[in-house]
Amino acid sequence: MNRRRRDPDGDPPKAPLRVGEALASFLKKSGLEDRIEQAGIIPEWSELVGAPIARVTEPVSISRTGVLLVAVKTNAWMTELSLLEPQLLREMNRLSGRSPVRKIRWRLMER
Repeated sequence: MNRRRRDPDGDPPKAPLRVGEALASFLKKSGLEDRIEQAGIIPEWSELVGAPIARVTEPVSISRTGVLLVAVKTNAWMTELSLLEPQLLREMNRLSGRSPVRKIRWRLMER
């Protein structure tokens, strides 16, 4: 005899969720949904800053508080980008529905 299990509350079994729905539900319940959205800035980096800057930089990580860590090829570029930071922040946060990037921390790339 094939008996279907009831859930812990005694309710009849529910239809299975699609993997995407289950993952979205888990991310929302766990509080990770916003962090995943926020991390989307990393693959979008080259589109947001343009090819010249993307060629000399590499986004590394973003903190929960909105600090984006970016590696830069040279000190000269790091100085230039530090001056451009307010403009870059405006561009990154302009269309985004995610938690804003509040600061960019620049570091020299390891060779």
